[in-house]
Amino acid sequence: MSGRIEVTSPLELPDLEKLLAGFLREEIGKAGFARAVVGVSGGLDSAVVLLLAARALAPENVLALVLPYRTSSPDSVRDARAVIAVAGTPSEEIDISPMVDAFAAAAGCDDPLRLGNRMARERMALLYDRALRDRALVVGTSNKTELLLGYSTRWGDGAYDLNPVGDLYKAQVRALGAHLGVPRAILEKAPSADLWPGQTDEQELGLTYADADRVLWYLVDQRGRPERAAEELGVPQAAVDRVLRLMTATQFKRNLPLICKVQLRTVGIDFRLPRDWGR
Repeated sequence: MSGRIEVTSPLELPDLEKLLAGFLREEIGKAGFARAVVGVSGGLDSAVVLLLAARALAPENVLALVLPYRTSSPDSVRDARAVIAVAGTPSEEIDISPMVDAFAAAAGCDDPLRLGNRMARERMALLYDRALRDRALVVGTSNKTELLLGYSTRWGDGAYDLNPVGDLYKAQVRALGAHLGVPRAILEKAPSADLWPGQTDEQELGLTYADADRVLWYLVDQRGRPERAAEELGVPQAAVDRVLRLMTATQFKRNLPLICKVQLRTVGIDFRLPRDWGR
């Protein structure tokens, strides 16, 4: 049985596109909005989300924000512009270098990881500023692989109002991107948050997306047993161990902040308006 189990999609790509676009249109409308803001990095996930949002709401109702730092790869900006051209949405480009550098100077910070987190949070601050200005919702771009591994910055790229691709593994997002017409350069590039020169997701995670997808799908969606994962999937035991460590250590990132329960009904625990209203 070794190596035979692969990640599969529950829907054909045209049906998946229809479902996700409908999700965006319905949920944004139910919240009383008609517009969306998407941060476009030049990577695969944000490209897919931008195209979905444009199809769900019409391009003129979606703002694409490109937010490079001074060390960002020129290819990232080039690829972001390319997918924006495909989507046909209005866009803005804002250099976040002055904001991040001011923080670094004030905080005495030269740690690349801390600066990377600051970049992510600076970008989200700008996304929410534009959302307030334009009366829009911020659409997230984190895929299921990243969410399960905790590969995000809290209140940075991990903050958004709704997310159409959060239940799709990286390989599934790539297949959907090809279906939607994401430019080939984006489909084929090595995934990177571009937080410092030469940084790649797989290097930072310590495993490939291909292995991570398969292990996560087996453990989470198929309810497979961890002790059998390496043999049944044909992946290194080290990859399984790494996935389990990351999932366990980052569980807090997948939950809203905990509230100590004192009253009969508590926000986020047993009261959620409007579903619970009047009960």
